[in-house]
Amino acid sequence: MEANGKPSTAQILLLATSSALTAVLYSIYKRKAGHVSRLKEAKKISLDQDLKSILAEAPGKCIPYAVIEGVVRSVKESLNSQFVDNCKGVIERLTLKEKKMVWNRTTHLWNDCEKVIHQRTNTVPFDLASHDDSIAAAVRVIRPLDAAELDLETTYENFHPTVQSLSSVIGHFISGERPQGVHETEEMLRLGASVTGVGELVLENSLVRLQPPKQGLRYFLSRLDYEALVGKQESGVGVWRVLTLLVGLAACTTLIYILWKQYVWRRERRKERGVLEEFKEQQRRRMRELNLDEDAVSPSTCTVCLARDRSCVFLECGHVCSCEPCYRALPQPRKCPICRANIDRIVPLYNS
Repeated sequence: MEANGKPSTAQILLLATSSALTAVLYSIYKRKAGHVSRLKEAKKISLDQDLKSILAEAPGKCIPYAVIEGVVRSVKESLNSQFVDNCKGVIERLTLKEKKMVWNRTTHLWNDCEKVIHQRTNTVPFDLASHDDSIAAAVRVIRPLDAAELDLETTYENFHPTVQSLSSVIGHFISGERPQGVHETEEMLRLGASVTGVGELVLENSLVRLQPPKQGLRYFLSRLDYEALVGKQESGVGVWRVLTLLVGLAACTTLIYILWKQYVWRRERRKERGVLEEFKEQQRRRMRELNLDEDAVSPSTCTVCLARDRSCVFLECGHVCSCEPCYRALPQPRKCPICRANIDRIVPLYNS
């Protein structure tokens, strides 16, 4: 708080930053809470022989947001793992990540750093079929890479350390980067894996398709079951809610602190004005008792005796209003006649 009662620049910046951050976090929380709410309202459809008849009776042969649980089946061909024998799938992702240590010039510490240097994803058309092999119903999955929560199974990973020579080690210390190696991984959505799909279910030319939904709804493909998927999304919403509450509490605390300091400052100013008016009234009464005219009193005259010149500075308030004999005559504990602040010490005032 500044001397004029206005909030300091740091307080204003803290309030503005926390308020803006609260608004951003709240918007994210509301959006994610909306996704969870719509996910709970999604219509759960069973993969059975009645699937096509249900869609045929739906408006536009479409269910805007539906839940399908089934197992992965290939349509024509499948992908073979490049590292594991007899491992087949419909989505394959190969990733190369460079791991290195980077020197932080601020903290003077080596920090781990990871960077994706290459990633390739291969897909083939696939269906979600019933767990019961006797049921022929299936749902074709469209644009699976657009889905959220597409957690692929890691089928292979290996770390290739960097071979370093003495000259390269010296060069790394000079450059501030120390390569450690390359981490290679292969992830796949394997045949026979249980998958929960949430999206738009459409019947088109006797083919049932699961595709990204419209109206801003989220598209899900997850190896979790429906209840676990909802629970995971709810836990994520809970994290955003806690962050929003914490940052909002910081913004409210800052605002309350600023308002409280404003109230204290205004109360002190009213108190000082009241004390000053009381002092002036006592001074006028004293001048009437001494039959003195206000114009006849010098501005440097002691405000207590109205006879001697002011000769001392009161600390810590800084008022110069009294001569030394009148200061000595003040009752203990000595207080400034103008602002009633405690007088810790005095400094002699010399008029030249």
